[in-house]
Amino acid sequence: MRSLPKDSLPQDSSAIPASIDRRQFLAASGGLLAAAVPGNALMAEATESMTSSASAPRPKPAGNLRKIPIGVFDPVYEHLSLDAMLDKVTALGLEAMEIGTGGYPNNIHCPLDDLIADRSKAKAWLKKFEDRGVRVATLSCHGNPIHPDASIAKKDIDTFRKTVVLAEMLDVKVIVGFSGCPGGTPQDTQPNWITYRWPPEYARMQDWQWKEKVVPYWKEAAKYAREHGVRRLALEMHPNFVVYNPGTLVRLREAVGEEIGANNDLSHLFWQGCDPVEVIHFLGKQGAIYHAHMKDTVFFPENLNKYGVLNFAFTTSDLDSASETFRAVGYGHSASLWKSIIKAYMEVGYDGILSIENEDPILSGEVGVERAAYVLKNVRSEILGA
Repeated sequence: MRSLPKDSLPQDSSAIPASIDRRQFLAASGGLLAAAVPGNALMAEATESMTSSASAPRPKPAGNLRKIPIGVFDPVYEHLSLDAMLDKVTALGLEAMEIGTGGYPNNIHCPLDDLIADRSKAKAWLKKFEDRGVRVATLSCHGNPIHPDASIAKKDIDTFRKTVVLAEMLDVKVIVGFSGCPGGTPQDTQPNWITYRWPPEYARMQDWQWKEKVVPYWKEAAKYAREHGVRRLALEMHPNFVVYNPGTLVRLREAVGEEIGANNDLSHLFWQGCDPVEVIHFLGKQGAIYHAHMKDTVFFPENLNKYGVLNFAFTTSDLDSASETFRAVGYGHSASLWKSIIKAYMEVGYDGILSIENEDPILSGEVGVERAAYVLKNVRSEILGA
């Protein structure tokens, strides 16, 4: 088999010339799409290119760094049964899972109502994971519990509360979700995501949102979780919700308490201009990172320069005019940057998991999970000198 071209390896988009055509860029950054999955000869050759030298001694890890488990978020396997999914996860050598219980991720592999109604069913469900050596590390119920439509809010609040009950039953310590977004006034019927406090009416609406809706709800939610032994609510910093960056995460944490922490999904922070290592140090030193999604973002310079960052692609049909899109880990930024990211998590004492969430429109589904797992396991081994 021919040697793998260097431009087929996971790329850092900053290294791509601004003049490159989008299709050339995608061919470079996603060139492994047609290749077989990690573990074959092609990917074995890639390993040599991703490390400085196959024969060079591995560097010794700095200090007493913890081996952070690598896991996956289950919606990517929505087409598989629980047992078939566990076969896949075990074959990849993954060590943990994030399981959706409802809301946007749905609950394909977790019959929430059945499990909370019957402790024996809940224990039997958990045992399927334990028998494979896979830890259920987090339960996820991303939704909008402060939606101005009361029926939507009630559904998401109920899912959150049931998820808390299940977490208590299973001794799961972290629940992942969104902060939600209310309307801008009591009369609104749809959410209003306000990030800019001018003209003045926007500042008044944002103040009303936080005072009347955001803080009161999360104080109540944190109290409910605490009463059930759950003290880590990992909110994903995501556009269209009131917590969308480290500043708004810290604002809510200070208003509510230390039950509030981050699901540190860097894919949403890359396009906002955040430095991932700085974010990890900033939040990690406060003990405010409770979960970490592993997902990358790639930038398309020729469109970014014309249209700015608020120009995201969610499907392949949008790519020609987009400024950026999600990619599997290592296909938006270099493996060396991801090595720095994982090392930063270790340095701040992060004790959660690295949860692969694949929303890559190019390396879709299981393929993206496999590629991300390959990169993450490789850089983790390099850091630990294993």
